[in-house]
Amino acid sequence: MRQQLAAMNFEISKATEILERTPAVIEALLNGLSGEWTSNSEGNGTWSPYDVLGHLIHGEKTDWIPRVKIILSEQNDKRFVTFDRFAQFTDSKNKSLRQLLDEFKWRRAENVSFLRRLNLSESDLQKTGIHPEFGVVTLKQHLSAWAVHDLAHIAQISRVMAKQYKEEVGPWIDYLSILNK
Repeated sequence: MRQQLAAMNFEISKATEILERTPAVIEALLNGLSGEWTSNSEGNGTWSPYDVLGHLIHGEKTDWIPRVKIILSEQNDKRFVTFDRFAQFTDSKNKSLRQLLDEFKWRRAENVSFLRRLNLSESDLQKTGIHPEFGVVTLKQHLSAWAVHDLAHIAQISRVMAKQYKEEVGPWIDYLSILNK
């Protein structure tokens, strides 16, 4: 019988373990692949791995660290600017996959370095900002969401790529749960 693991409590060092590795994971998944793997999606209204990478870059520029700065600031207005979840369709236009991989790598390295330099305390992690949809959120929640956001998009990239062979796997489809989500 399998034991269910207890959920982890947030630690900045554990979150940065994920954040600093994500660019290398995505590069290993996508670099050098043919366009069918990186440009195809699951259908209308869904994202390709290329689109997901553009979305992650936009988050590096306009979401995660800018919101950290708002939360930690001394200003009275702690409202976050609304994040455009679809900006990658404009921002990534005419860029190669290699350009996006390189940009994501250096932006993430800068952001993780900035996060480390903050030397956040437990009281810092309890500070709050105002999310346009969720209302009051803590820095701890925001940073936890950043790490989970990365993992969700790594899973999404893998799922989108797996579905390119959905019709080709024959009878194995019943055993490949990634194809049935």
